Amino acid sequence: MMCDFSATRHERGDVSLDGQVVVQKDTFRYLGSVLQKDGDIDEDVRHRISAGWLKWRQASGILCDKRVPQKLKGKFYRIAIRPAMLYGAECWPTKRRHVQQLSVAEMRMLRWFCGHTRRDRVRNEVIRDRVGVAPIEEKLIQHRLRWFGHVQRRPPEAPVRNGVLERVDNVKRGRGRPKLTWDESVKRDLKD
Repeated sequence: MMCDFSATRHERGDVSLDGQVVVQKDTFRYLGSVLQKDGDIDEDVRHRISAGWLKWRQASGILCDKRVPQKLKGKFYRIAIRPAMLYGAECWPTKRRHVQQLSVAEMRMLRWFCGHTRRDRVRNEVIRDRVGVAPIEEKLIQHRLRWFGHVQRRPPEAPVRNGVLERVDNVKRGRGRPKLTWDESVKRDLKD
């Protein structure tokens, strides 16, 4: 798969393996993440949310049991479900809609195991306090800044530092709004 991060340069070439042409795809899975041809993270966020719901379904016997205390359910959520939803999230340049999708999925899970629906009109903060769970947006920022700290502590010649923090100046960007990059997400997190 060729990643086309430039809007002005389109290269098409066939990749062959043992004489057979490999079919070009727009997305593929690599190390548990879904990579897209255009470098966006929409599919990866969707995949992570579905992975969280899969973990939820596996543990629904515990999470939907009224005899289990809500604090214990919250602890289980923090230990088993949220890590499945945030796997690889430290590398995401998240937009508001991605954070919104994750927050909606999280609140649906929390409301479900608290036994509340949206019709009950219980505020999100009240439910979070009941189960002892911080907003997923805060955890996303925490993961990203922790990874940024790890990258910053590497020596200047380390490949990970060059790959993450170095800017490529000779690539022409297309017209329109530039794509959000990871380092711009980190700068936004540091401002907040």
